Amino acid sequence: METQTLTAKQQTIIESIREFIEQEKENPTSYKLQKHLEACGGRDSLKSVMQVIEALEKKDLVKRDKKKKLYLVENNSFANLRNIFSIPVYGLASCGEALAYAEDNVDGFLRISQSLFRKVDSAKLFAVKALGDSMDKNGVNDGDYVIFEKYENGGEELEGKIVVAVINGMATIKKYKKVSDDIIGLFPHSTNTIHQPIFIHSNDSILIAGVFKKVLPVKFVSL
Repeated sequence: METQTLTAKQQTIIESIREFIEQEKENPTSYKLQKHLEACGGRDSLKSVMQVIEALEKKDLVKRDKKKKLYLVENNSFANLRNIFSIPVYGLASCGEALAYAEDNVDGFLRISQSLFRKVDSAKLFAVKALGDSMDKNGVNDGDYVIFEKYENGGEELEGKIVVAVINGMATIKKYKKVSDDIIGLFPHSTNTIHQPIFIHSNDSILIAGVFKKVLPVKFVSL
């Protein structure tokens, strides 16, 4: 079967079913799904929601059990082009020594499925291309695209998290750890023992640009 696209309403229903399951830890009935949509600002009637569900059932994307609960069915015959968004790639971020980082210099864009980042605002995501092997124990290898969420100062606890830090205009990917009241450590996590941590005084010029979300390996990608 040729790949087909879904209508906006069909995609909304699919994403809403998935969201309901993630939030409530159970599968919704059509009635509960309509109430969930209503709570999120939707205006579709139960009849309208049912019509979309029946259309999705015919496409083998949704099924109902004996208790009328809704289940999603994986079906590669349908493409969700609305579910794809672009995020900027900001040059190279070192996984060894810190390299030049130009925040305003976008090297390109990655097109990514929203399904990979359901609970993150896509507008806050950006990517850097890793250089080096100092974080390979965390699955970050030379040449991989590493996705970060923009860090809002004070908005998230950083201790023990992988960050991309910009020090005097240069960026590096490391694990954040507060060593003392005055000292911040940026630690490698590598099979290569040559890599050493970076220690920074709290008064030094340092910007935590983003917090790690996902790595997209390029090992098997033809560039």
